[in-house]
Amino acid sequence: MYKLTSRKYKSEDSIFEIAGRKIGGGDFAVIAGPCSVESEAQILSIAQSVKNAGAAFLRGGAFKARTSPYDFEGLGLDGLELLELARKRTGLPIVSEILSEAHLELFAECVDILQVGARNMQNFALLRRVGELGKPVLLKRGLSATIDELLLSAEHIMAGGAEQVILCERGIRTFEPATRNTLDLSAVPVIKNKSHLPVFVDPSHATGCADLVAPLALAAAACGADGLIIEVHDEPEAALCDGTQSLKPEAFAELMRRVERVREAARL
Repeated sequence: MYKLTSRKYKSEDSIFEIAGRKIGGGDFAVIAGPCSVESEAQILSIAQSVKNAGAAFLRGGAFKARTSPYDFEGLGLDGLELLELARKRTGLPIVSEILSEAHLELFAECVDILQVGARNMQNFALLRRVGELGKPVLLKRGLSATIDELLLSAEHIMAGGAEQVILCERGIRTFEPATRNTLDLSAVPVIKNKSHLPVFVDPSHATGCADLVAPLALAAAACGADGLIIEVHDEPEAALCDGTQSLKPEAFAELMRRVERVREAARL
């Protein structure tokens, strides 16, 4: 079914070095930042906070795919410029979601890791074009996608030419309404059995609730994930996008300390 993503193609874990940061092979990387870039003051403040707490990469949405056409859809090009400014000020490489083939060249110049979101996981034309850029890609599992479908989507990216693909479990849609999605932590060891690619977990989008982010982040660290992607906002109650699932900087810093303790225990 799939070749380039398979353990049969490459038996050992892939280890990527991206902007001086290692992903995979025992290294644990955290991507953190706001769901959406809202202003210069906001992104610079959060970027410095997550860096101080130990995050390796800064996430921020410049273009946002929203269920409602009336919700905030990002600052667009201005958002990318602010992310570049935050990278310049803090040194953190940036991760941002690409929605359109029209923005390929722009993202190739500005973004260190291109994120393909859950809604675009099977946008095969976009996947192939993103792969042709040869840049690192973070691919999120679709809302109702199987693990094999996720791996086949990664195959499209790698067949396009990209070698550094990070898979991300971000919760799937089930009958359970208690959380925004149902986080499938079993996906981490299942994927690792099938594929050599690194696996991240996004507890923010999985739960939709800030109070649930920490326990699931800790569980992800314990079950062998290679990293986390966490939403952080200095004023979640005033956020233009996904404030209910965003941690305040001080809560994120505490979570980072707890994650390290869990990883130390898991190594015993």
